[in-house]
Amino acid sequence: MKTAVISCRTVEDEVTAAAARAGVDYPVTWLESGLHNTPNILRERLQETLDGLDAERVLLAMGYCGNAISGVRAGEHELIVPRVDDCISLLLGSVERRVEVSKELSAYFFTEGWMRGERNIWNEYLYTVEKYGEDMADTIMEMMYSHYKTLALLDCGVGDLDALSEQVRPLAEALGLERKRVGATLSYIEQLFTGPWDDERFLVVPEGGVIGEKDLRLKVSGTGLQ
Repeated sequence: MKTAVISCRTVEDEVTAAAARAGVDYPVTWLESGLHNTPNILRERLQETLDGLDAERVLLAMGYCGNAISGVRAGEHELIVPRVDDCISLLLGSVERRVEVSKELSAYFFTEGWMRGERNIWNEYLYTVEKYGEDMADTIMEMMYSHYKTLALLDCGVGDLDALSEQVRPLAEALGLERKRVGATLSYIEQLFTGPWDDERFLVVPEGGVIGEKDLRLKVSGTGLQ
């Protein structure tokens, strides 16, 4: 079956690495990271991209992104989507793992792809320093992110993680956050590429189907998340 992939630039490194490990070379269409801040525009861009693909099966290598994929029409494709709220859960391997780690660390998660994004915490910090000065910027950012205790680098074994950790040192110090690496995985993305697509981990939308709100409900045992 002719297969194509749609993914967010935020996880470009991880998706590329997972494809190599899975031994597939499906064509990938990348969506800009900044679209996550405008769910309606993300939904429109995703639909336009999907409608223009010449493929029988499309793998969506991203999460629900604030239910931005609700209402997306599969059209002439079979559409397969990981059952995760966002790319953080995708890289941690499950929503359950995301909840566990978040309870333990109260963390702001990032990867190299996040730091390259159009709007990220590092760019926000630099902009605030430029506009208000370093002391005021530190105060503003500390107020905005006071509920976090950790700046957590998701470690999938991809990229120069030492350099990335050093890049965010000034930000961590300004916000009073501890820098940590959190073990992450490419396995969920690999399974997206190879199957099997069991109902517990993947939403499979048949040709002609439409993603509805009820399709995007996440039930996580023992967490109260639904």
